Amino acid sequence: MLDQDYNVKLLNQPMDIQKEFAKYENTYYLADSIADFSEKKQNGHVCCKRYIRKNRLSFNDGRLPFEEGSSWEFPPHYEENKKVYIQVDQVSEAVVRLRLKGNDNKDFTEKDHSIMLTDEIVAKNTWEIKEEKERVMYRFEKGTLEIVYHPFHIVLKDTEGKILLESYHMSDSFSLLNCDPIPFAMVETLQNMKIHWAASFHLFPDEKIFGTGESFTALNKRGQKLLLYTKDPHGVQTSNMYKPIPFYLSSRGYGIFFHTSTPISLDLGHTYDSAQVSYIGDDMLELFFIVGSPKEILKEYTKLTGHASMVPEWSFGLWMSRISYHSQQQVEDVVNKMKEERIPCKVVHLDTGWFEDDWKCDFEFSKTRFPNVEEMFHMVEKNNIHISLWQYPYFTPLNPLFQEIVRKGFCVQGLDGGLPTKDAVLDFSNPEGVAWYQNKLKNLLELGTDCIKADFGEAAPIDGIYQSGKSGFYEHNLYPLRYNQAVSEIMKKVKGHSIIWARSAWAGSQRFPVHWGGDSENTLSGMKSTLRGALSLGLCGFTFYSHDIGGFVKRPSEFLYRRWLAFGVFTSHMRCHGAPPREPWEYRDDFLQYFREIMELREELMPYILEQAEISCKNGFPMMRTLFFEEPEDPGAWLIDDEYFFGDQLLVAPLFDEKEGREVYLPQGLFQNYFTKKQYQGGKWYYMESEKFPIIVLKRI
Repeated sequence: MLDQDYNVKLLNQPMDIQKEFAKYENTYYLADSIADFSEKKQNGHVCCKRYIRKNRLSFNDGRLPFEEGSSWEFPPHYEENKKVYIQVDQVSEAVVRLRLKGNDNKDFTEKDHSIMLTDEIVAKNTWEIKEEKERVMYRFEKGTLEIVYHPFHIVLKDTEGKILLESYHMSDSFSLLNCDPIPFAMVETLQNMKIHWAASFHLFPDEKIFGTGESFTALNKRGQKLLLYTKDPHGVQTSNMYKPIPFYLSSRGYGIFFHTSTPISLDLGHTYDSAQVSYIGDDMLELFFIVGSPKEILKEYTKLTGHASMVPEWSFGLWMSRISYHSQQQVEDVVNKMKEERIPCKVVHLDTGWFEDDWKCDFEFSKTRFPNVEEMFHMVEKNNIHISLWQYPYFTPLNPLFQEIVRKGFCVQGLDGGLPTKDAVLDFSNPEGVAWYQNKLKNLLELGTDCIKADFGEAAPIDGIYQSGKSGFYEHNLYPLRYNQAVSEIMKKVKGHSIIWARSAWAGSQRFPVHWGGDSENTLSGMKSTLRGALSLGLCGFTFYSHDIGGFVKRPSEFLYRRWLAFGVFTSHMRCHGAPPREPWEYRDDFLQYFREIMELREELMPYILEQAEISCKNGFPMMRTLFFEEPEDPGAWLIDDEYFFGDQLLVAPLFDEKEGREVYLPQGLFQNYFTKKQYQGGKWYYMESEKFPIIVLKRI
């Protein structure tokens, strides 16, 4: 059962903005026409007519279609209809920004600098303007933006005049009633008079949608409803996301970035097949339209929100971990055993058990179980291995730091003057709180720690008050980004590199790698869902990605572990983590030998991995890429969700069942089996048997 299916409101349950557009009692303002538009300044007003939902009974069937309504306010000093300010700007040769301000009819005042963006947006506006009686057309290098005055439409075209995207007006509907699909509109809620937007656009019959963050559902999001609200999904097989990202791209050649931190409900042909509707909590709608191929779109998106920085070479090696190493002796034993068994390990990660009490994060090593921490770090360093440490930003009432952060006001505040939850949640919008937190990490980094695992971060209280002056409605989704940034900054300052190990994210978090896939179950289904999440997140500009090899929840079977290890080799970062044991010598001798051989394969690939990492960082590309990302002109490539390119040369097809082979689709071109050197002509399907390892890998030639 999904969280949203319970008959009660749960703590940190995802917020569904779409529900506000289905309420009888709310007031609706449907975008109808353009008034007093200045073609040269690219601004004016959208006239939004007032509508209500009115019950209709028809042959024992009830509906709530729209009907024009008149105001009922008293005194009569309120708008009958609404005029909202509209501004369009060219940002680059491929990017156009649309802004609509729903809370008043005044000109825009720029928001505070957005941490989602790398720089302030500067309008280029070098486009060619063509005016007609009922429309204005702005032609830029990659396409044309049309604004139709009446009925109101926003139309995005490519250079050849093909319609890529067109907004939905009520007059476009051919449904029996006008309730579906909802047109481009605002809603004003009766509960608090807040404005929310429904950015409604047509979906073409053959159109496919990809991205939205680390979404574990089917790769093509067409027909799905997704809530962009950071949430611990307690696994990788629900529609909830650790890392929702307000960005997606279409097979028709455009992408959309929703520049907001409020909750968003994406209805991508779920309610009505011909409409994609983004329900946005913000009273200001700010959209960036990007035109081009998938690679061109992602380049432009990451120019806006940032590229991943390159991470240290050692981080691409093996990370050995479990829940959890609880003592200095255990750490030293693992290091020694790795050396004895000739397994090239680069990182040993200490998870929740390095404190005096398991999970009680006080940033201090247990004095009883880690009697000589300096000696441990020296021993590990001597063996050319790095230490990673787990922590998180929630402080339970029994945590010794709880009272301190409450007293100093470093935690998120409640509306009633107390705490919004039982835990004290560190407020990363508070500079003093960030400094306090970074000082705790600084001590650990100076001790010898080389990476901090930034776990959790998805549960910032939605009804809390933050030092930024904003409520959790705006800060909840920003919390992971602020958290990622705080850890990355202190890493860079003390260690000279900024690698972190993060679970939660929002737009812009790709600047602070690495991110991993959360708590997957120990099944082949869990492995496949992990791949879908990786590919979806990669299409949002996340270069680096990892996952818990073998699954997290239980000890993996040897069979599953073998398959997942082979998959892990062809992932940017390779970490064995979860319920113990994870160490290869805890299994049979032949598995230990297999583990050794799989790591030899990883070492063989290392020059290629490092080269592709540099290229991917520079361009804002993922290292794990959908087939269509590399081959957008191949129609078959858009249909595949269980294969991927690792970099631009290796095509990888993991095994997701008990067979030793599988059907593999090869896009156009010539390919060679990585292990057998057998050649294949692309553009068709092949059945292939795995060879030395339980995975199919081919190289472009």
